[in-house]
Amino acid sequence: MILGQTTRKNFTQNPKNDILSGLTVALALVPEAVAFAFVAGVDPLVGLYGAFMMGIVTALFGGRPGMISGATGAMAVVMVHLIQKGNEVGIALETPIENLGLQWLFITLLIVGGIQILAGVFKLGKFVRLIPHPVMMGFVNGLAIVIFLSQLGLFPNAVPKDISFLNNTSEWFSALFTNVSFWKMMGFIGLTMGIMYGLPKLTKKIPAALIAIIVVACITIFGGVEMNTVGSFIREGGGEGLQGGLPTFQDQIFGLFGTLAGHWDLIFSTAFILAAVGLIESLMTLNLVDEITETRGNGNRECIAQGGANVLNGLFGGMGGCAMIGQSIINVDSGGRGRLSGAVAAIALLCFVLFGAPLIEQIPIAALVGVMFMVVIGTFAWSSFRILRKIPISDAIVLITVSAITVWKDLAVAVIAGVIISALVFAWKNATMIRARKRIQPDGTKTYEIWGPLFFGSIQNFNSKFDVKNDPDKVEIDFVESRVSDHSALEAIFNLVNKYNAEGKEIKLKHLSEDCKVLLRKGNSIFEDIIVEAVDDPRYYLAEDPEKFTKPLSDYKL
Repeated sequence: MILGQTTRKNFTQNPKNDILSGLTVALALVPEAVAFAFVAGVDPLVGLYGAFMMGIVTALFGGRPGMISGATGAMAVVMVHLIQKGNEVGIALETPIENLGLQWLFITLLIVGGIQILAGVFKLGKFVRLIPHPVMMGFVNGLAIVIFLSQLGLFPNAVPKDISFLNNTSEWFSALFTNVSFWKMMGFIGLTMGIMYGLPKLTKKIPAALIAIIVVACITIFGGVEMNTVGSFIREGGGEGLQGGLPTFQDQIFGLFGTLAGHWDLIFSTAFILAAVGLIESLMTLNLVDEITETRGNGNRECIAQGGANVLNGLFGGMGGCAMIGQSIINVDSGGRGRLSGAVAAIALLCFVLFGAPLIEQIPIAALVGVMFMVVIGTFAWSSFRILRKIPISDAIVLITVSAITVWKDLAVAVIAGVIISALVFAWKNATMIRARKRIQPDGTKTYEIWGPLFFGSIQNFNSKFDVKNDPDKVEIDFVESRVSDHSALEAIFNLVNKYNAEGKEIKLKHLSEDCKVLLRKGNSIFEDIIVEAVDDPRYYLAEDPEKFTKPLSDYKL
């Protein structure tokens, strides 16, 4: 009963909001899918089919209700070299094969999907929790800048390229202010943004983005205003329009494996990069939607759904993809919370291709650019400017670095770089935290009480705490407030024991964790006599199993 209620709740809590937000997302998906198809060098319909298949599979089976997936720029950029190389090989064959690069892409997507499914099966999605908050903020800011810059390519030239601002400033300004098409587009973008800003103050029952698109489209269509539209954008890019049929099974790819001889390294390397980019962007977007909706998604389930969707793309002729942060935010801001919203967006997109192409092609690009500009404003973490001086300098560097690399390179490289920098900073800080309190027991034994983590970064400081030559004949090292973390730490302990033994001194180790004891004993049998098992210190048991100690710490004699 509870499972059924949860399933229904995930599918939709508010059908009206989910349906309307889904339609809004579908309209915004069209130019994005087409643009990314052009980036990858494939037919626009391949991008639209990819957006449909990614959207429907992840909406119904993914780990985050309300999140939107489709063809993305981050993955499209990675595909370019593979497609170009495949086309070159296809032309050079004895019997030339046209668009062989596209067929290679479909084969590669099968491998991409397999990798992503395995990531979900082995529960690798949980590692997204290791991504620090500065990396998350840098990712959001970088992606907002990328979305903004991608929209600039949809503008007409403000000034002819042959007019130099430096050499002929007056003519440059004259050309700018007399460029009617540019200012018309700016005006309608402003109108779209104004509606999206003002309408929610009057009512939130209908998505502001959808109303803005409809209003601007009606003005341009019924007012006879000449502007760049979705249709003109597709035709200028070399496409023939939105009209198409249902995706078809690409059985021909199974006869083209022979063309991959000598190029499997390219296929697998591209597949791993695409899988990594797709999973990182999807899991980061999942985290962001979690924060906005104050709910929690399932990263491992999302990995499996993303993989299944990419396999379907390879089999039925889509360009693949991953989660889309811009469209996901449009959906959530428009009230879409359930799986229904993503399903409606995907089905509506397919309906545009099958039945609604003439109408959708008339939508002005300015309306969709205005929507995306509002997404940029909503996505960018403006608070990062305020907190830069209030957070540690290392975190500020990570935030700025991730933002810059996201814009300059790609998301996967940016996130990996941010995590590595954060990990190194964390390791360095913890390396300096190792301490040793020294005291002499009544029987003359010198005790070193170690405090702080013992790992590869702190072993040098750890070794510097001991005075092997001048210590008394009996030495005891107490690890009750330390944790031995890795092989480097075990090796440091082993070497230290050898040094004391070489000086003919007796050494004992107390309060080591069970796994550390096992490893030390496996390494050398001398530790049987060195490790102290009889422990009556309450702190040790408290650290080992805190759930057994229910009273306040003051009640225990520590």
